[in-house]
Order: sequence, then C-alpha cells, then structure tokens
Amino acid sequence: MSAKSLAFAVAVLLISSGVAQPKSSSKKDSDDPDARPPVSQADLQIVQRAQKILDSPTKWNRADTRVCPAEAKTFSLYCALEKATVEVTGSFQHRGAAMQESRFVIDEIAPNRNYHHRLKDYNNDPTTTFADVQKVLRLLQQRIADRLAKESPNK
Repeated sequence: MSAKSLAFAVAVLLISSGVAQPKSSSKKDSDDPDARPPVSQADLQIVQRAQKILDSPTKWNRADTRVCPAEAKTFSLYCALEKATVEVTGSFQHRGAAMQESRFVIDEIAPNRNYHHRLKDYNNDPTTTFADVQKVLRLLQQRIADRLAKESPNK
C-alpha cells in the first residue's frame, strides 16, 4: 500500500469512527452572547435577590473584575446577579436567563457603547451611577415578568 493510500485509509477510518469529526459547537453555543434561554419564576427571584444585595450605594463595587469572592461585602452588577443566582438556584450559569436578559437591558439603555463585557463594562463605565444600576435591575425584573407572562403555557 502506498503512503498516499495509507494516509487516505487512516483518514477514512478516523472520520468514520468520529475521532476526526468536526467538534460540536456546544461550547460556542453555551457561550453565545445572544443566547436567549427560557425564563422561569426563579429568574424573577434572582433579580429580586440581586436588588436586595445591591440595596445601597455603599454595597456597590464599581470596579468589577467578574471575580466574585464569596466573602465580598460590595458587589458589582455582575457579582450581585451571580450571588443571587447561586443563592436562588444553587449554581451559576454565565448565560442563564437572568444574566442574559440583564445584558439585553444594557444593550437597550446604553446603545452604541460597544462594551466587550456588557455587565462589567457598564458597571465600570465612569458615567454609570448607582441609580443607573438600580434602573437596570428594575427594567430586568419587568422584562422577565413580561416574558413569563408571554411564554406561560397557561395562556
């Protein structure tokens, strides 16, 4: 068998066995910045908990790094949502519904800012105030409530 034939046979064998199949885009899909997972009642609870976590300007960390220590006493918008998600659901998903919807709220209220990390960069933007962060959470709560009403199977 020639080297060319052998290489072809190995390639066919690898492809047919799945070893050389193109990798699934599940990693990419799970980190899709435009993912829109279904909302649940837990997502409303997450937002309500985040509002309590960030209920005063003294609790706001306006220097977000997206690293959220368990012992933190101040919280960025991202970390408040992360902490609330863990408290409500027991785990955290970076692209969970509450997190994603918060990113879409920021897209709407801060258009054309082209933030690389919407939650972090909005939180850290020198023009963002504590009142702005509270507005994001209020709009987020309304957005999730609206989606729940619209997507409810009891309609």
